[in-house]
Amino acid sequence: MQTRVLTGITTTGTPHLGNYVGAIRPAIKASRHADVDAFFFLADYHALIKSDDAARIERSRLEIAATWLAAGLDPARVTFYRQSDIPEIPELTWFLTCVTAKGLLNRAHAYKAAVDRNGEIGEDPDAGVTAGLYMYPVLMAADILAFDAHKVPVGRDQIQHIEMARDIGQRFNHIYGRDFFVLPEVVIEEQVATLPGLDGRKMSKSYDNTVPLFAGGAKALREAIMRIVTDSRAPGEAKDPDSSSLYTIFRAFADEAESAAFRQSLLDGIGWGEAKQRLFERIETDVAPMRERYEALIAKPDEIEAILRDGAAKARAIASPKLAAIRDSIGLRAMGSAPAAKSNKTAAAKGGKAPRFASFRDGATGFRFRLFAANGEELLLSMPFADPKAAGALQQRIRQLGHAAVLREDGEALVLELDGEAVARTPQAGDELLSRLREALEQLAAQD
Repeated sequence: MQTRVLTGITTTGTPHLGNYVGAIRPAIKASRHADVDAFFFLADYHALIKSDDAARIERSRLEIAATWLAAGLDPARVTFYRQSDIPEIPELTWFLTCVTAKGLLNRAHAYKAAVDRNGEIGEDPDAGVTAGLYMYPVLMAADILAFDAHKVPVGRDQIQHIEMARDIGQRFNHIYGRDFFVLPEVVIEEQVATLPGLDGRKMSKSYDNTVPLFAGGAKALREAIMRIVTDSRAPGEAKDPDSSSLYTIFRAFADEAESAAFRQSLLDGIGWGEAKQRLFERIETDVAPMRERYEALIAKPDEIEAILRDGAAKARAIASPKLAAIRDSIGLRAMGSAPAAKSNKTAAAKGGKAPRFASFRDGATGFRFRLFAANGEELLLSMPFADPKAAGALQQRIRQLGHAAVLREDGEALVLELDGEAVARTPQAGDELLSRLREALEQLAAQD
């Protein structure tokens, strides 16, 4: 079974070397694992909370998308999309808002920090605080819950937001009596490299101490590296590698042998200028091919647009049926559909006929089940299970689906998916069978 991992990238700036080493490179590497179903999105709604510069956000969306693609993100393997292309996200945000306690949002770190700053300078507690900042945790919860993400990699400062997403999703599930949402787990990447910036502090746009990744080309990269602060030790004097930003950055790009050689050069007294030149050359070896791809992508924004729209279609194929099921369950259904569901349940009860599951042993150790319509027609055959309890648990989940069922064509059959994985197949394909299967699933959900 694949684990769905979701990562958001806020579109408020131009990627720098620290972003690449600390976030982009490890995330792309992880997305290539066979057991990972990776979702990456441009968090452009979140960007509006931090910036009202329309040109900056527009440019940042283009640059960040091009950066991830140039760095090796495979849009055929992952789901890569813009937050603003998924209308289900703001819709779900409102549904979640209506069950989220104000007290929970009052405890959010970003909001509390803003209130505390205002108190220190004698301002009104909410001065300068927008509703966007206050509601940020709910939007983030919708980003995650809309796609049933199992794991969300974040920095330690974001742990609270994942915990809040779990709280909000759990409350919604409890109020409406069904497990609409997978509750996400936080993933802290303890081994992810944190690069020092030009002044020795963590490389960050907030400190204005970054080394550009692609912007400005090789010239800008070299100029930035030459500005990295070092101590006053002259050529010939031994340098301390463990306190040197140059060595820390070098190790993030080099293998063990290269790192050992650079370390020895510092101990042997290499001049800082020569050391910086060697650092530039090592980074440029990795960055130059990516920069070439980046510049080609930037020159063809229509191609990036097409990739993101394809990603949005993949994402909406998951989010749309989920939101349809939620609308139905909270009472925003088509007029007359609720009585029809009730009459189906009543008729089934009176006539003793209803969709049913039939379990059976498949071979020496495997177990499967079939779903039959009320008239005895076979509608689904499950995947095999080694454990009959697992087969029973799947039957229970299918009973709860109703409108939320994700069904897709696969050759000459229809496939029922749960959490992005095929769990059962129909004997054949066709619109008529699809209609009968959906009717049976809705009847099961009404009985549950």
